[in-house]
Amino acid sequence: MPIRIADNLPARRTLESEGVIVMSETEAARQDIRPLRVALLNLMPDKITTETQIARLLGATPLQIELELVRISDHVSKNTSAGHITAFYRPWEDIRAEKFDGLIITGAPVEQIEYEEVTYWDEMRRILDWSQDNVHRTLTLCWGAMAALHHFHGIPKHALTEKATGVFSHANRVPANPIMRGLPDRFDVPVSRWSELRATDLPSGRGLEVLADSAETGLCLIADPAHRTVHMLNHLEYDTLTLAGEYARDEGRSLPLHYFPGDDPAGQPSNTWRGHGHLLFGNWINETYQTTPFDREDIGR
Repeated sequence: MPIRIADNLPARRTLESEGVIVMSETEAARQDIRPLRVALLNLMPDKITTETQIARLLGATPLQIELELVRISDHVSKNTSAGHITAFYRPWEDIRAEKFDGLIITGAPVEQIEYEEVTYWDEMRRILDWSQDNVHRTLTLCWGAMAALHHFHGIPKHALTEKATGVFSHANRVPANPIMRGLPDRFDVPVSRWSELRATDLPSGRGLEVLADSAETGLCLIADPAHRTVHMLNHLEYDTLTLAGEYARDEGRSLPLHYFPGDDPAGQPSNTWRGHGHLLFGNWINETYQTTPFDREDIGR
């Protein structure tokens, strides 16, 4: 089934060229179906790239998805045009009275800053609290996951002396969990961060469950059923060349490991995680669909 996004969103052309079915509002209205309404709180500077990556994964699922692009209300993006933001994004303050089946919170390039020093930290905390009454299920990514786990559970993040970057093998710790259904015992995941969370800091008695981790880069996926949230510290949404772009942007300071052939940046990397990303997002959407109230207004009651 298709994903429903604005007709002139740049991601639309990219997805259509890849064979992802994208539906107009007119076509969506003709279907007698209750779409899943998913909000994407996009904290990344390059919003167009991130919204395309997420829309690609949601559009591959077998349900009709209505994607709402959301931004921090008082934060001005420096890497995406004001025209794009105005045309396609709604500030969180404008949607706080609405209900959503799903919420995805992206990462942000603020890992090396203390949470309380992030300019939009107060609003971020309000959004996380709001999600408990207005969102059925949440998926957090990278810094978004760290922030949520810190807010809800007080879990600290630890600065790394070197950037953790590359494609790393991860162990599927709970294959029976619906989010992990169909994923192999070991699977590749792109990693790109300057901080980490440690398993020893996870509080007991809170219901947190480690779903996947890596011997090299630690925690990856954590289930938080009390908050109806899955936290992913890494990046299964990444495109094939995303890490290469970051390496070039950083002027070769942090070589992504196990990514370029033979760790030689002159080589062409292969995407070994694409199917895992589709499966994980598909599992999350399926769980959201199976458990969300038929009447969206009943979410949070």
